[in-house]
Amino acid sequence: MVEKKNNAKEKLLTLVDMHFRQLSEDLHLAVVTQLEIRQSDRQLRQKIGEVLRGYAQLIDQIVIEGQEQGIFLKTVDVRLARQMIFGTMDETVSNWVINDHRFDLVALVPQVTHLLLNGLSGKNEA
Repeated sequence: MVEKKNNAKEKLLTLVDMHFRQLSEDLHLAVVTQLEIRQSDRQLRQKIGEVLRGYAQLIDQIVIEGQEQGIFLKTVDVRLARQMIFGTMDETVSNWVINDHRFDLVALVPQVTHLLLNGLSGKNEA
């Protein structure tokens, strides 16, 4: 679904939407995901990392494409951008789980995507 979008902005919006929508539709998956990602056992963390590798590569592809399209700064480190994108989605879902899903996770997609695309400055309104 992400691949079918025309540009990196649309792909990022779709990625955030899919992430939030899938977890909001399956509370048990959301809880397990949030718990398992934070495992202290090194071997288990490595296995989780293997599972997430494809997801990380997809985020990297979106960032690289965005740089090529002039949507994202070419000076942005792809790995750091990936960490920030995944970390933002992960933290938002964690708050949703911790707060007993009292807010609409999917409704946050536009705001989260806007922050990821524009930061806090507001200079580059999307």
